[in-house]
Amino acid sequence: MNFAQIGLQVPTLLLPRPGVDLTRWAVVACDQYTSQPDYWARVEACVGEAPSTLRLMLPEIYLGAADEAQRIAAIQATMQRYLHEGVLQPQPPGLLRIERETARGRTRRGLIAALDLEHYDFNAGARTLIRPTEGTILERLPPRVRVRAQAPLELPHVMVLIDDPECSVIEPLFAEPQEPLYDAPLMLDSGRVRGWRVDHPLLIQWVAEQLSRLADPATFNARYGVHDEPVLLYAMGDGNHSFATAKTIWDEIKRSAPDPVAILEHPARHALVELVNLHDAGLEFEAIHRVAFGIDSGALLTALAAFCTAEGARVTVLECPDWAAARQAWAELQQPGRQVIAFVAGARCGVLRIDQPRLSLPVATLQAFLDAYLPQQPGARLDYIHGEDTLCQLGAAAGNIGFYLPALAKGDFFRTIIRDGALPRKTFSMGEADEKRFYLECRRIIP
Repeated sequence: MNFAQIGLQVPTLLLPRPGVDLTRWAVVACDQYTSQPDYWARVEACVGEAPSTLRLMLPEIYLGAADEAQRIAAIQATMQRYLHEGVLQPQPPGLLRIERETARGRTRRGLIAALDLEHYDFNAGARTLIRPTEGTILERLPPRVRVRAQAPLELPHVMVLIDDPECSVIEPLFAEPQEPLYDAPLMLDSGRVRGWRVDHPLLIQWVAEQLSRLADPATFNARYGVHDEPVLLYAMGDGNHSFATAKTIWDEIKRSAPDPVAILEHPARHALVELVNLHDAGLEFEAIHRVAFGIDSGALLTALAAFCTAEGARVTVLECPDWAAARQAWAELQQPGRQVIAFVAGARCGVLRIDQPRLSLPVATLQAFLDAYLPQQPGARLDYIHGEDTLCQLGAAAGNIGFYLPALAKGDFFRTIIRDGALPRKTFSMGEADEKRFYLECRRIIP
């Protein structure tokens, strides 16, 4: 069932057969814990020989590893085996409402659906119904394409936001009690997840009507104070590069198709996502911090100050005796027209105060510098870190420097994307690493 005007498809999901241990089946999104091999070792120990989505995805910590090709081949073979052996079983066509409890006591609600990649463009300046919210790094797509290109299945860790302040689309689906389709704790104390079918035709039609109301052009322009602006209904929350990978593969399928009309029914045209209301009480925007590895932190800070000064800003580097003092200074120095970034580099802690910056967000200022500086430093690399404790642990290691960044206010999120376009990459995170979406549901993407 397709609702073409709003880019929505009602999918046919595949779920593990009864008896599969869902705690060992469900695994966190592949782009988490990318500098923490100990986490993935714990996941391996937890899963053991049990059926698991760990065998259906490639944790990004292994991208570029010497055995990457073998890992990808094993993933695709395991997908075929799970299908052949009935480990995954098809469900009746329908949506799926999700309730996710996190270890921090938050409860987030979502709706599993498939979105039409014909309505998506990840290039800068896109004005499509589905839009990226952060810059897409084209160099990050090829390894993801290699994983997905010959895979018969997709597993979604993509979370897509809708701006529904009246809570009219997802929240009413939870009004009536119903026996869950699944209900399981998540591994490594990551909370719990429950799912319920939404397959009654009237309920599905009602969801489509509510989304169509949000996508009404007149309502949209009035809400955001714009004029004749193309409607943005779906904004990427998590998994932008995975969604861009699906788009890349779909475009290639179209280009190579002998029948351009028949190919429009190909299952790879749509990608499975979890829709989440921006205004969900359980959704929190968390900052994504930066850690640079293999660098001279003193030289980097000097270069950063020079970079900002050359762009017309006034930069002051304030030394602090420890991280607690740096965090306190970070909070106290905040004021309009100023950006404040705390740092930890080995035993050194401090704060960068940037007055009259050229760019509007601290993350934009820092990322612009790092993008220019780090490629010139042999052996240096950058990672994106969730959580202050992890930032401090990694930043305190010799040859590293960690930068603490503020969280993005979600109230102006859609308006910022509509007016200014995509944010700098890795500007925000929807929760901490263990609050991310866990792989659980699957869908066929090869006929």
